[in-house]
Amino acid sequence: MPPNIAPLNFIVRDSIATAYVVQFTGKGQELLAAAAAADDAVVRIDTAEWRSFLMENKGNDISVDIYAKRPNGWIHYKPYKISIAEEPIDAFLSYRLIEPGYELYRQLGIYQRNLTTFEEKPIYENNREYDDNNNHCINCHNYRMGSTESMLFHVRSNHGGTIIVQNGKAHKIQLKDSTIIASGVYPSWHPTANLVAFSTNKTGQAFHLYHPEKVEVLDAQSDLLLYDVTNNEVGHIIRTSDDLETFPCWSPDGRTLYYCSAGVKHLINPIVPDSLISQHLILKYDSIRYNLMSIPFDPESRSFGTPKVVINAAEEEKSISVPRVSPDGRYVLYTKGDYGQFHIWHKSSDLWVMDLEKDTCYALAESNSPDVDSFHSWSSNGRWFVFSSRRMDGNYTRPYIAYFDKQGRAHKAFVLPQEDPEWNILLLKSYNVPELSKDAVLISPKELHQCIYETEGEQAAYKANPTAIVNLDGTTGASPKVDAEEVLSDGLKQ
Repeated sequence: MPPNIAPLNFIVRDSIATAYVVQFTGKGQELLAAAAAADDAVVRIDTAEWRSFLMENKGNDISVDIYAKRPNGWIHYKPYKISIAEEPIDAFLSYRLIEPGYELYRQLGIYQRNLTTFEEKPIYENNREYDDNNNHCINCHNYRMGSTESMLFHVRSNHGGTIIVQNGKAHKIQLKDSTIIASGVYPSWHPTANLVAFSTNKTGQAFHLYHPEKVEVLDAQSDLLLYDVTNNEVGHIIRTSDDLETFPCWSPDGRTLYYCSAGVKHLINPIVPDSLISQHLILKYDSIRYNLMSIPFDPESRSFGTPKVVINAAEEEKSISVPRVSPDGRYVLYTKGDYGQFHIWHKSSDLWVMDLEKDTCYALAESNSPDVDSFHSWSSNGRWFVFSSRRMDGNYTRPYIAYFDKQGRAHKAFVLPQEDPEWNILLLKSYNVPELSKDAVLISPKELHQCIYETEGEQAAYKANPTAIVNLDGTTGASPKVDAEEVLSDGLKQ
């Protein structure tokens, strides 16, 4: 457990007990808390005492003893221990709160939680009440290297565009034009240059009649883009017709871009017209599998090298999504499932890491569960990560926190602490895209509202990248580079 985490308030379930006393014992210290059945048996720990107690016990175990008063006297539950790490977790967690629906959205927002307290504030909310002319979706919030000084998120539908925040100011941009298949989707800020890698995805969904996982979300097309924030220019990194590229992620030194790619040419009948490819792929949904890829990048010349396969998941009939490189550059944390890339809906999804030094991959068994474990974010010191999981009830995603030690092992995860622990059960919204940050988002919701509602957004200028990659096989990574101008002249412009 981080030494700077908010109190782990909890509920005791005992149908005949009327009162409870909890004793936390550390290095010659005690911390006491009490609860009554009349108060829903919620054990609330004093925040100031908890903070002092944890700081005094950094790097040590504390023991927890719970006593319950029953009609025939006091009983002592089996005690347990909690390990307090030396290293803190980044103080802020941002997430989208959204009902786990399928086609329509109403009120939703992006919020930030101070992990050292229970304070939650909105970063931006669309509307408190549904308005057909103004309602819009917001998603894919992202920060540069855990700092909110550079952040972005997307607005979909009404007032749409990508919102970029730098130097305390927000502005809206439009990435899509005739050369790009769709707007920017999954982002990754370059760690040093003022650049963002985006995927651009044509995404659809289909519904099962008799399947417990209900829905499949898949791409008909997807490519990778490089956006120059300073000059408001965008160009392709990878642009293919036979492969689906998504989830770009920079290495901490900014010289490697990781991403996921699925080769789908073998799944599409050549007589199927472009307008029906999406419907055709839906029928093959469980055969679409993504490999982990990487491509070298020179920040000075802004040129890309030759892509290569890092993990051939398709070969073992598995699929990879959401690669995130640890801050020290040694590990790639990723989600692995049976197929596809929208693993938030797949119970087969688990968290895995690749040790880039030892060239080994393994599941984070101590943190995983039998249910969905999917999207994740590193703390800036590399010792903690937050991820979304549906382990509590199988329907709602909630953020869980886990320790990642110096040997590359994950430890048992715990759910985001709440002032009222029942809130994790009563809240009828999912926590979506949990992102850690070292500092709070300072721009106000009012300023973001003005940017979204009062500006159309500046169109990014398309600038062809001479090292753009086309016709890359996502299974082998063996196809050659082609100049972007040749791509256009060959009629591959989309």
